[in-house]
Amino acid sequence: MTAVGQGKGGRAGARRATLATVADLAGYHVSTVSRVLNGTTVPGARSASSAAAERIRQVAREVGYVPNAQAAALRRQRTGMVGVIMARMTDTVAATIYEGVERAAAEHGYQTLVMNSWDDDETRARCVDLLMAHGVDALIHGDALADGSSLQVLERSGLPFVLVNRGAGAYPSVTADDRGGGRQAAEHLLALGHREVGVLAGLPYAGNAIERTRGFCETFAEAGHPVRPDRVVPTTFDSAGGRTGADRLLRAGDGPTALFAVSDAAAIGALGSLRDQGLHPGRDVSVVGFNDMPIAGDLTVPLTTVRSPMREIGERSVALLLAVMEGEPGEVVRFPTELVVRETTGPAPGLTRGR
Repeated sequence: MTAVGQGKGGRAGARRATLATVADLAGYHVSTVSRVLNGTTVPGARSASSAAAERIRQVAREVGYVPNAQAAALRRQRTGMVGVIMARMTDTVAATIYEGVERAAAEHGYQTLVMNSWDDDETRARCVDLLMAHGVDALIHGDALADGSSLQVLERSGLPFVLVNRGAGAYPSVTADDRGGGRQAAEHLLALGHREVGVLAGLPYAGNAIERTRGFCETFAEAGHPVRPDRVVPTTFDSAGGRTGADRLLRAGDGPTALFAVSDAAAIGALGSLRDQGLHPGRDVSVVGFNDMPIAGDLTVPLTTVRSPMREIGERSVALLLAVMEGEPGEVVRFPTELVVRETTGPAPGLTRGR
């Protein structure tokens, strides 16, 4: 597997970007670039305009520039800080994974500094900039884009990092076996006789959502019952996204008899949609979630879901990060998942479903 900071194209020995590099590419004098990036001042010099400052910062991010003082500090000693980026800490899954990260980091003498990206490209990049500016020794990234495009600055900077929850290609990561979990959900519904199914597929750029959807759809296709493309609906991971997606699928004239949601929160939203339409989960329409959040078993109709070891995933990401920081090769770690059958799934109904 590819070691953190080495890159995939042999860039391990790439020369570190300097102020001169940024100045040349941005089209400004080195002194102007220094004032923007390093906060240096020159008596009588004018401050850079906001447009110029933004252009300089953008170029600096693109080339992976690290301020000299910080780079020297990183070479001399460690700060004992690990940066963590999560999509949103209001999400139960992200919060549980972070609990594992924080606990494991503390056991090894590290403090964590966590930031929310809110699944926003600009905020995601700003989180990386700020954590590097704070001199973190390494980074655990829980919001990487599946194509790896959000990791290029980190890769060029040389800062050790690993991914958690959302993988991206061969970058070192710790996730659930998302594709395998999607297969487990599909096999369960197939065994119950469901042939017409829908997928609340999550965000199209999130590796975990992509893999869960892929595993589910592959299994149905292999069984001779491919999932119709119009029944694979992108959604957010929260309950609002699940409700919106389920409304779209269930209000169609030939709606599915079962739904697979790539997160428990989206599945809970789908249950709300069923309730609003007078449908009973497990009898009229079956619903399967993913992760097994603590609330899943305590719902009025307990949720069938695919369990992932969220806290253990967080803990293992710290162990992997520490190994990478010591120069060991990175690896892709996938934790096995477990199908937990409760009451939101049942045998496929007949053509009349009590609508």
